[in-house]
Amino acid sequence: MADDDPGPDEAHLRALEEMYHEAPCNDRLDPTLSIGTAEATVEFEVDESTHHAAGGMHGSYYFRALDDAAFFAVNSLVEDVFCLTTGFDVHLERPMSEGTVRAEGVVVNANPNQLLASAIAEDDDGDEIARGTGRFARSRVELDESVGYERD
Repeated sequence: MADDDPGPDEAHLRALEEMYHEAPCNDRLDPTLSIGTAEATVEFEVDESTHHAAGGMHGSYYFRALDDAAFFAVNSLVEDVFCLTTGFDVHLERPMSEGTVRAEGVVVNANPNQLLASAIAEDDDGDEIARGTGRFARSRVELDESVGYERD
């Protein structure tokens, strides 16, 4: 983004946050999302409901935290349609079994055909537990009331 580009307006960012919080897939996990320009943070509690058989957080939740943070960092820059994940590489670094996972995503490259974002997840102690890099592309799905996107 150019230095003179003001970026998205606050109404767009808040509409994305509300859309995320209202999505049915978030009912059980109850994550929180905060979005800035080209960045986003996702947090949720890790407990037995997120565990695999060996008692640690299942890898799908690491992916979920990283992808959600990177996805919304990218989507903060696009105000007309969803940008969808087209690929995501995850590196699991340390196990986590309880507490709050916090993933921070940031856009590292935005061009007309593809956007790239990275994310890092940490535990309550600030120790890095995973990192990932995603590729995202604009879709044909418009951001409107039909997908829960409502600007004030």
